[in-house]
Amino acid sequence: MTDATGTAPDGQTRDSTQSRSSTHGRSSTPGGSGGEGPGAATGRRTAAAQHTAATPHTTASRPPAGKGGSGLGRPVDRVDGRLKVTGAARYGADHTAARLAHGHVVVSTVAHATIRSMDTRAARHSPGVLAVYTPFDPLKINRAGVLGPMRAPLQDKEVVHHGQPIGFVVAETFEQARDAAALIRVRYDERPAAVSLEDGLPGAREPAHVGGEPAVVTVLADGVASVGEALRDSEVRIEAAYTTAPQQHAPMEPHSAVAEWEDGKFTVHSSTQGVAMLAADLATALDADPADVRIVSRYVGGAFGGKFAAYAQTTLAAAAARDLGRPVKAVLTREQVFTATATRPGTLQTVALGARTDGTLTALRHHCTSGAPVGSETVEAGAHKTRTWYACPNSEAAARYVPLHIAEATIMRAPGEAPGSFALESALDELAVRLRIDPVELRIRNHAATEPGTGRPWSSKHLVECYRTGARRFGWHRRDARPRSGTDGDWYVGTGMATAVFPALRFPASMKVRFRADGTAEVSGSTADLGTGMWTVLSVVGAEALGIPAHRIKPDLGDSGLSPAGFVGASAGTSSVGAALLEAAGAAKKALTDLAVRHPRSPFRGRDPEDVRYERGRLTAPGGPDEDFGSLIAATGRTGVEAEGSSAPGEETRRHAFASFGAQFCEVRVHRRTAEIRVFRMLAVMDTGTVVNAKTARSQIMGGMVWGLSAALHEGLHPDDRGRYAGANLADYLLPVNADVPEVEVVFLGHPDTLHNRLGARGVGEIGVVGTAAAVANAVHHATGKRIRDLPITLDRLLE
Repeated sequence: MTDATGTAPDGQTRDSTQSRSSTHGRSSTPGGSGGEGPGAATGRRTAAAQHTAATPHTTASRPPAGKGGSGLGRPVDRVDGRLKVTGAARYGADHTAARLAHGHVVVSTVAHATIRSMDTRAARHSPGVLAVYTPFDPLKINRAGVLGPMRAPLQDKEVVHHGQPIGFVVAETFEQARDAAALIRVRYDERPAAVSLEDGLPGAREPAHVGGEPAVVTVLADGVASVGEALRDSEVRIEAAYTTAPQQHAPMEPHSAVAEWEDGKFTVHSSTQGVAMLAADLATALDADPADVRIVSRYVGGAFGGKFAAYAQTTLAAAAARDLGRPVKAVLTREQVFTATATRPGTLQTVALGARTDGTLTALRHHCTSGAPVGSETVEAGAHKTRTWYACPNSEAAARYVPLHIAEATIMRAPGEAPGSFALESALDELAVRLRIDPVELRIRNHAATEPGTGRPWSSKHLVECYRTGARRFGWHRRDARPRSGTDGDWYVGTGMATAVFPALRFPASMKVRFRADGTAEVSGSTADLGTGMWTVLSVVGAEALGIPAHRIKPDLGDSGLSPAGFVGASAGTSSVGAALLEAAGAAKKALTDLAVRHPRSPFRGRDPEDVRYERGRLTAPGGPDEDFGSLIAATGRTGVEAEGSSAPGEETRRHAFASFGAQFCEVRVHRRTAEIRVFRMLAVMDTGTVVNAKTARSQIMGGMVWGLSAALHEGLHPDDRGRYAGANLADYLLPVNADVPEVEVVFLGHPDTLHNRLGARGVGEIGVVGTAAAVANAVHHATGKRIRDLPITLDRLLE
């Protein structure tokens, strides 16, 4: 049933929802003063993820625009765009305060050692220096981390990775703090560092669990003793090892914090994916009452999973602000971002496939070993995250980790799925070549109609349509399957494809809607915009829910004092916040109606609430008045009417499996003499539910595809024998530029998934990177006949 606002149909969703409403004489949510109008960062690592060398194309099945012209499903310009391009949007480090001091983090120059001494005398006597903190004279900071405890800076003298924070200098200016930090002399008792994943394999360990699952997950058909037996009994078998390099998130905006301590309370401006999460972490780290910690992060210049935790710059700045009694700003240098935060660890994966001669899979074994920082069991779950992609009666997914002297490991765009898809989809391509079956057809033959292992039906799955639509648009039928069969002058031409799958998640969230007397409506919550377009999502969904034009919606986000809307990650932001916003809109309309029938100055006073209808921003009653909500509120002498609504996953998660699906296609050219690789064109066909904003959704998929291209051909962190990464800064870390990025086409099928949420939307932030590296590698094989199983693919491997 569709209500009068034109909101999305409820379908069969089983939300656990609640709402609270109230009316107040004044607004209780800030309107973003001081030049902080609604905006968001680009969130792109390089310009290539925002623009391509050739004009991109997007096709989407667009739902009709909502009542009032919300723009749902259409390409909508970012509401924050003008603020960003004019410099009015203020990011974390753009904030200042009276008597602001500046901190500079000191990092280790070795990877494994005990600090014998730190001579800070010259630093302490340098001009403008206010304090020098070291493990010999530390600030008290506890281990904290909602996603897993992070190492607390300066709390001991042990060094476990190169670039580890070991000191903090605070001075009147940034230059004074930086220069004084350079004067500190550190003496180490250095020990050999373990930095090679391959060398450490004999000591690999199993984690206690992987996302709540056992380290080894096995599914066997009746009468089959083991996956090994199923492989031995298969008509065709292939097995190979694949590696992926460690990677850094490399956001455009470095990690920073501006911390104030006043009247026993912290206010911290910091770049983060979840203000409430960071507030909780900081409260734990500093023994503070969570109610006394406020985090503000309205604009984030890229995060990609790397801005969840309270890293050293935040905890040190806040602790120093309390210690010194004045605000402290700390911004990591580009080099420090690569070592003092966290990375995606490298992986070594083995995939074994068993199949019948017709291509039907009979056994699948996928083992993934990844590096982990000493003291951590963090794993890159490449096998676990891909184990439900294909129908196969016998499967085994296993995860192990090798303790290494490396920086913290954390989630990074499509954690597990990105490296795992490279191994699995490369192996599928190898099987297709062995059996002389078309790669698209092989995947269709092994399509999983229900979730493997559980048998749960998918809430909505159109993956076969993705394959067929992509093959048709890409011209796949013209492909000669023989390697090195295509040429263009001095270039070998090859094409490849791969599957993309990413779980569709939703988290508990609350949002607030406030009708205002000026005819606008505030929609607010503590969610984040990482550059992905959440400011615009709130405008579009708010307009859809309230039936008014999007320009009358005033969004607010990125403040832990707002309604608890959770964090943004796992491609769940829009699904979580959008569902809560619809609940809040319903509650706000009820609160508005209650005010209308009860207030003595309301023209609806005394009416039965059931007779009063809200539609397109107006209240009406049979044979009675017809009032815009702004006029009604003004007539009552109030400034606004507001309500909060909440939503969370419910019974549907036990009855159905939820995921987004896609197919990636790629064409490459490889020079016959130099082995130079050029990606010529890329196509993604995506089944991601309702597309809320076609423009930013396309941008997200394009950005993910560029990430996958980068993983395939460019980026990787490579440590030397002492644990120092080569090229560990934004200038030298190899990432694609515009000239590396080809024509990119994105197609959305646009089938709503109303079992997932009322909007029918699923996430698009991460699925774009999934499968892309494999599609590139498979195309390189098709062009050259050489199967490269190690990422990134470098020229020397093709010239061997």
